[in-house]
Amino acid sequence: MLTGKIAVVTGASRGIGRAIALKLASKGAAVIVNYNGSEEKALEVKHEIEVQGGRAAISQCDVSDFEKCEAFITSVIKEYGQIDILVNNAGITRDGLLMKMSEEDFDKVVDTNLKGAFNTIRFASRQMLKQRKGRIINMASVVGVTGNAGQANYAASKAGIIGLTKAAARELASRGVTVNAIAPGFIETDMTNALPEKVKEATISQIPLGKFGKAEHVAAAAAFLASEEAEYITGQVLCVDGGMAM
Repeated sequence: MLTGKIAVVTGASRGIGRAIALKLASKGAAVIVNYNGSEEKALEVKHEIEVQGGRAAISQCDVSDFEKCEAFITSVIKEYGQIDILVNNAGITRDGLLMKMSEEDFDKVVDTNLKGAFNTIRFASRQMLKQRKGRIINMASVVGVTGNAGQANYAASKAGIIGLTKAAARELASRGVTVNAIAPGFIETDMTNALPEKVKEATISQIPLGKFGKAEHVAAAAAFLASEEAEYITGQVLCVDGGMAM
């Protein structure tokens, strides 16, 4: 159980982030639901947590902004006096072939997906070191392991997350702070649901388990890595991908 823990989940207003926020709350953590775009969707997640008897708050922050991240994390620590779990889930895509990809599309994806994770770790880790305990969970991707045509920016950002995770794990381990990454494969979302049937079939043929995953599968992995049971696991990349990157 995570009773008494304070958890920050970035990009938690929808999809995998939402599922993680709900899961951590169900285990007893008070969850700060971070969002950048839709306050309405963030409030829906907060309401869902509270209806189930959990504790939640929402906080708007563009994680790619270093100074805004500092203010965001500082406000959480000031309000709750601690930060026990940080889940770096916020991410975007700007897909396109490498030779046609704009500098803006490359920079925006790396700034949000990779620099955003650095920003939050940069400010949350100091408090975790003081506490001599903490869990940092970064959302990588199967394409950060295997690469993917048309996603040079996204694959680079997620491969970078893996390197960031391992470096941070080495730096923070002596004070009892663990840092791990989860690499989801194809997960059922609004985006995958909109794919043509032929594309779905071609994708599923590459997955040994023969189906897309669910956001709840990723959330379960995050809850485990956030728990006491995972205290001896750090610097690892857990692929939740049906065997796709095997």
